[in-house]
Amino acid sequence: MNADDILLTPGRVATRPIDRRAWMAALTVLVVGLATMFALFQAESAAALKVWLASTAFGHCFLVAPIALWLAWERRAGLAGLTPRPVPALAVLAVPLIGVWFLAERLGIMEGRQFMVLFLVWLLVLSTLGFAVCRVMAAPILYMIFLVPFGAFLVPMLQDFTARFVNVGLSLFDVPHLVTATLIQIPEGDFLVAEACAGLRFLIAAIAFGALYACMIYRSAWRRIIFIGVCIVVPVLANGVRALGIVMLGHLRGSAEAGAVDHVLYGWIFFSLVILLLVLLGLPFRDDAASHVRPAPVQKPARSPLLPGLATAAAAVVMIAAAGPVGVSWLDYSARAETAGMAPEADRLAAALVVPAGCVAQAVGPGERSFDCDGVKLAARVQVFSRRSGPAVLHAWRDAADVVGAEDAQMSWFSQPGQKWRMVVTREPDHMAVSALWVDGVPAPEGLALRLKLARDTVGPPGGMVVLAEFSTPSASSDVRETAAELIAAQKGFPTTP
Repeated sequence: MNADDILLTPGRVATRPIDRRAWMAALTVLVVGLATMFALFQAESAAALKVWLASTAFGHCFLVAPIALWLAWERRAGLAGLTPRPVPALAVLAVPLIGVWFLAERLGIMEGRQFMVLFLVWLLVLSTLGFAVCRVMAAPILYMIFLVPFGAFLVPMLQDFTARFVNVGLSLFDVPHLVTATLIQIPEGDFLVAEACAGLRFLIAAIAFGALYACMIYRSAWRRIIFIGVCIVVPVLANGVRALGIVMLGHLRGSAEAGAVDHVLYGWIFFSLVILLLVLLGLPFRDDAASHVRPAPVQKPARSPLLPGLATAAAAVVMIAAAGPVGVSWLDYSARAETAGMAPEADRLAAALVVPAGCVAQAVGPGERSFDCDGVKLAARVQVFSRRSGPAVLHAWRDAADVVGAEDAQMSWFSQPGQKWRMVVTREPDHMAVSALWVDGVPAPEGLALRLKLARDTVGPPGGMVVLAEFSTPSASSDVRETAAELIAAQKGFPTTP
């Protein structure tokens, strides 16, 4: 017996042959396929990395890949006697996946694109290595879902729940208070349940920890699911308790500012205690006495050569996946060509911005002007897009209010005939941005309605345009807001003003 063919596992010795040639061929094809997928969808990877670096809620994502590799190493004994069995027919599943990716791309939903890319990678692995291998490595493969920075859409709901929780708690403790949306007022001062205090960072990190912990100490799928469910509920409730404690501390110490001092630091200490509580809750139900490594099923000899099957499976998935980026590139090229021809219109509209009394304006660049209103300076910018630009419009409007490093933002709307302006004010760093969007001269709808309209227009006939106007300043004082409101009020008739 060859020593290389002997595999030691807990409690037994497996003497199953290892087909090194088959594994080398499969892993080579898989690596080439994954590299090609990365090249096709590098925008999704770059967007994920940007979120990991910018948001403390997703800093744990850097640990996901090492954890998945560790989980795979722990399960390596289960591969004894298995060889890759490609399933080329599974490539047909890439068609609906890339269709959903295309829809998410046209709607400007990056998380949807990232999920679909991850599912395509899973499909590539499954179709190349086969069901038996992927069954053994299911835990590390599925754990990679935490590479996608998802959950930001939950912030408003978490803010609302936290405010309601504090409202109920203050009533139970008979503390005089008034809760308006996410603003909590007590005699000692005001508290705001800001985005950073919504508990998203605790929730996402707790779910990632819970999934790892469940893979380590549970073998039953139901126990794993239940424990991960507990890891969803407990952090949300715990964050409500934390917020209530901060408000009560301010009440007892007679100062809202005193109660809020170092609340982020205290929050992480509190979160560490919550994780410890989850560990203690999960221990009594552990069932990891038996090894998670199960004897591999006996495989029948392959009926056809391995390499052609591997190449066919990987190539089919990659080629179908490539249809999405190729189609989008063609649509974007056409839209950019149309937008480039509209550059003079941006300059004309920037010159048409009305200068209120007491203000002085001057051109500073293509489509850009600066306003000086009694010492208050605002930068103005007008961008014109082809109606078929789709996601480019959404990204530009998002960037008009996006401030790097700022997690807390307050948004309000100002409406007047033919116009609807959005004001976003951030703190640390201070910044104010006011912007408005028109599609074919009509104020753009909000939310999903806007995304759907722009998505339909991207595949429609040429014609029409989208106008984005914005005013911004690195300040958020009341004087600046008043000046911005006056500037907005003066723009009646824009962008149809001749």
